[in-house]
Amino acid sequence: MAARGIPVGTVGTGAVGRARALGLAAGVVLDAIFADPRNPVHPVALFGRAAGLVERRLYGRSRARGVAYVAACVGSAAALGVVAERLTRRSPAARTAVTAAATWAVLGGTSLGREGAYMSAALERGDVTAARARLPHLCGRDPSALSSGELARATVESIAENTSDAVVAPLVWGAVAGVPGLLAYRAVNTLDAMVGHRSARYERFGWAAARLDDVANFVPARITGVLASLVAPLVGGSSRQAAAMLRRDGHRHPSPNSGRCEAAFAGALGVRLGGRNDYGGRIEHRPEMGEGDPPAVTDISRSVRLARAVNLTAATLAAATAWAVHRRRRR
Repeated sequence: MAARGIPVGTVGTGAVGRARALGLAAGVVLDAIFADPRNPVHPVALFGRAAGLVERRLYGRSRARGVAYVAACVGSAAALGVVAERLTRRSPAARTAVTAAATWAVLGGTSLGREGAYMSAALERGDVTAARARLPHLCGRDPSALSSGELARATVESIAENTSDAVVAPLVWGAVAGVPGLLAYRAVNTLDAMVGHRSARYERFGWAAARLDDVANFVPARITGVLASLVAPLVGGSSRQAAAMLRRDGHRHPSPNSGRCEAAFAGALGVRLGGRNDYGGRIEHRPEMGEGDPPAVTDISRSVRLARAVNLTAATLAAATAWAVHRRRRR
C-alpha cells in the first residue's frame, strides 16, 4: 500500500532527501578521485563546445541576444536535470547515482587544489617560467611579467574566488534544487567564463551571463566567507581576524561576490590581497583586503589547505541540508 499522499511507484520525500544527500556526498568523493576538467569529453567541456556553437548562431552586440543565448543554454541544462530526476523518481538508488554523477561533473575542487599545488611547487623550486605558463589555468591575468610574489598573490586570490565558484556554489544549488540546480549552476558559471567579459565583443552580449552569475553566486560567496573564517585555525589563522576582514573588506571588491571570498581568505591566512592586475593590456587596480604582507610562495599551500577545509565543510552541510529539508517536507 502506498504511503498517504505518495503515488504508487514514486519515491517519497524522505527517500528523495536521502538520495540527494548521498549523491552529493558520493559526487564529492568522485571528484577527489577522478577530477579532470580539461579532458575533452568531460561534461563541462562538452557543454562549453555546445555553447560555443550556439553563440555562433545567436551572437550579436545586444543584450537581448545575450539574454536569448543564456536562456537557451541554461534552460537546456536545467531541462536535462529535470528529465534525469523524473526518470529516476521511482528508484532511490538510481536517483543517488544520477546526483553523484552530476555532482562529480560540476565540481572543480580537486582540480583547483592540484593547480595550486603545481604553482606552489614550481615557485618553490624557482621555476617562474613554468608558473607563468600555468597561471592561465587559474585566472585570466597576463602572467608574462609577473614576479614570483605576484604569481603567489594571483594564485591565492584565484583559489579563494574559485573555492566558491567551483565547489561551494554548486553544492548549495545541488542541496536546494537537486540535479537541475547542479547543472543549471554550472551552465551559468561556464557561460560567465566564456562571454561574461568586459571586452568590445562581449560588453553587451555577455551582460546577461555575467549578471546571472552574480545572482547565482551571491549566497554561496557569503557562505564561503563564513566557512573560511570558521576553519581559519586549521591553517594557523584566527577565525576572529578572518571574520573581521570579511566584514571590513568584503564589499570593497568590484565583484559583488569575489571580495567576500578573498577578504575572508586574506584574514584567515594573515596576508594582504589586491593590487594592480593586468588582463592582457586592460589594467585594474583592485582594493587591498586584509592586513600584513602580500602572500609569499609558502602561503599558496596554506590557501590550498584552507580551500580543502572549506570544501569538506560545505559538502557536509550541503548533504545535511538536503536530507533535513526533505525530512521536514515529509512531516
